[in-house]
Amino acid sequence: MTGTSGRRRVTGADVAREAGVSRATVSYVLNDAPHQKIPEATRQRVWEAAARLGYAPSAAARSLRMGRSEIVLGLLPDWPVEHILGRFVQQLTNAFAEHGLTFVVHAPARPARPLRDTWKAMTPAAVLALDDIPEPEAVAMRAAGIEVAVALHGSVQGRYRPPLVSEEPVGEAQARHLVGSHRRIGYAYPDLPKLGVLAEPRLDGVRKVCAELGLPEPDVRTVPIGANAAAKAVKAWLAADPPVTGICAFNDDVAMSVLVALRSLGLRAPQDLAVIGVDDIPGAALAQPPLTTIVRDTDAIARGLARRIVDTLSGMETRVEPIRVPLRVHDRAST
Repeated sequence: MTGTSGRRRVTGADVAREAGVSRATVSYVLNDAPHQKIPEATRQRVWEAAARLGYAPSAAARSLRMGRSEIVLGLLPDWPVEHILGRFVQQLTNAFAEHGLTFVVHAPARPARPLRDTWKAMTPAAVLALDDIPEPEAVAMRAAGIEVAVALHGSVQGRYRPPLVSEEPVGEAQARHLVGSHRRIGYAYPDLPKLGVLAEPRLDGVRKVCAELGLPEPDVRTVPIGANAAAKAVKAWLAADPPVTGICAFNDDVAMSVLVALRSLGLRAPQDLAVIGVDDIPGAALAQPPLTTIVRDTDAIARGLARRIVDTLSGMETRVEPIRVPLRVHDRAST
């Protein structure tokens, strides 16, 4: 059979002829079959023959042999794909590759293929959703034999379970950084409702710290991203009784909107309003003033997620508590 280039696909039989061994030996060597005592020189000859011929094992055949594919399908939510999400996808790709798995992402934005068409075409070993997996999709996946479907922050098949990654400690870390110098805290909430799955638990973390210390509830204001977009919220915080003097922002983008609004009003951070963000994006250090932000090891999160999915695929009992990684404050001039 020839492809579009007119070149016939190299088969295991071709490798066997080139190496002067049986097809079974080629299969044992290339598939690293256990309990097969094949001399090292023979193994080397097979690998060299395969390399010369450009042999690529059939993914379909490998899936049949293993009983599953080597693909983990990642379902991206309908969020802006910005620096932090793009970096996290790359870290997940690397983490799964260390276990011999390929991480493939599907985004819902049109004109992308419908989700069901996508997973049916590749029959992945597992599905990892950064948000919810819709109940009809989860039912259909399970019926098709996809046993491992997990959601990072939401639910699977209508069943809530604790998030695999907890966002509440992020808000706690922000608030604890501010409360030493500020007795009234505000929260800059994103204006994209779909981000609520992240924003609400972060806000809960801020509320928790305020309650522990007997401080007023955080003053929550929605802050659009853009020049002067946060001016209304800044005015409201400063006009509160007592006035808000420290802001925990949902992320660095929202925090920088607050900084821009302060400058547009002739005000300064932290003298008039201290601001702390989340994620330490590249622009945080370039903000005016440079932005204080929460940093967490997203690579460790990616490795933890990959480990749990691999363990589940292997039939091992996995933990249900969230993956926790250390948080640190990158203290800059905005606080």
